[in-house]
Amino acid sequence: MAWIALIFAGIFECIGVIGITKVNQRPGFQSYATLIGGFALSFLLLSVAMESIGMGTAYAVWTGIGTVGATLIGMLFYGEPKNAQRIFFISLIIVSVVGLRLISG
Repeated sequence: MAWIALIFAGIFECIGVIGITKVNQRPGFQSYATLIGGFALSFLLLSVAMESIGMGTAYAVWTGIGTVGATLIGMLFYGEPKNAQRIFFISLIIVSVVGLRLISG
């Protein structure tokens, strides 16, 4: 259950990052609600996950999911570059997150 909470914490971190972009593009209630709601749920779920998963592992996985998610969202929806180097390094982050999960039990 802790790992599911951690995965959703990472997903909500990505939603918070989308909120930052929305606030920069068009400030308004919905933009701020996305920003605050995304990060609030992300931190809440991260704290739930950290009750069973060590702080270092939980934080590394959480930031990894957020980094990969935000980068992919930027590439797919906001016109950020899609080159082989970026995709290679994103895949290294994914492999690292999976590796931490495998060795954490």
